[in-house]
Amino acid sequence: MLDERRGLLAHELFSQVELHRVFGGVVPELASRDHVRRLLPLVRSALERAGTASADLNGVAYTAGPGLIGALLTGAALARSLAYAWGVPAIGVHHLEGHLLAPLLEPQPPPFPHVALLVSGGHTMLIEVQAVGRYELLGETRDDAAGEAFDKTAKLLGLPYPGGPELARLAATGAAGAFTFPRPMLDRSGLEFSFSGLKTAVLHALRGRQLTETLKADVARGVQEAIVETLTAKALRAMEQTGLDALVVSGGVSANRYLRTRLDEAVGRKGGRVYYPRIEFCTDNAAMIAVAGLARLAVGQHDGLAIEARAQWPLESLPPVAGSRQPSGSLE
Repeated sequence: MLDERRGLLAHELFSQVELHRVFGGVVPELASRDHVRRLLPLVRSALERAGTASADLNGVAYTAGPGLIGALLTGAALARSLAYAWGVPAIGVHHLEGHLLAPLLEPQPPPFPHVALLVSGGHTMLIEVQAVGRYELLGETRDDAAGEAFDKTAKLLGLPYPGGPELARLAATGAAGAFTFPRPMLDRSGLEFSFSGLKTAVLHALRGRQLTETLKADVARGVQEAIVETLTAKALRAMEQTGLDALVVSGGVSANRYLRTRLDEAVGRKGGRVYYPRIEFCTDNAAMIAVAGLARLAVGQHDGLAIEARAQWPLESLPPVAGSRQPSGSLE
């Protein structure tokens, strides 16, 4: 629940980590079925916590893509149905736009324009953000995203799902310099990434070795340092290229403490500043979708009665949001 004047009134999250952990990753069919069970109770809980009646709402925002089509359709069907029943407009929000705008929930939001480093399980992108809805892709990964590199390495080390946070925790106990893994594409110009070779390098490093706790910690530290150094160097390069001194870092990997420390230090030395969403809004959440939805509903953008969901959806295809005027009322 997001209100234009009072800010975020309530948000709810039900994690599916335990559901998928036994399989070592997300099972789409199970995810969709669990969404069917959980969504409506979560909506009711959010309304209750916010002290808001459905009659007070001015719109409904939902994630329309990109992502797993089954889970997207489940959420879209409920959101579109609620909007119809409540007599308010609905809008399907781009998942990545939600991540980009998540720092707007903070007491000190980032200025526009800025450079954004979006790092999640499936995406590693550098984007010039001129305004809400005005995005220019500067560079992205050619293969594995940074989050995938964390997760795949975690699997090689036998760590439980979700692997990224487990690897980061283990890296804190590793020895500095025990392993030095490649920093992909830092030796060439441009703002693209490539992390697919990192898993192969780890595989070679582990070959013929007994997987002790000490070895796992040392490898975890080496991998984390390689990923973070690469992300930091490319982010600085993007800021220099655009002439901007504000950097937004969002997506699940932005919760990594080591990444935050290194970026704060590096950008600070250049006279810039880094902006993050709070930890609870780094991974997928409803609050960030409400921020993006409110911005678009405020200028009259909304969808028709059709249920919209897209497995693939280029960020650059989004219409701009210009001269936004915030509506009165609240958004679910």
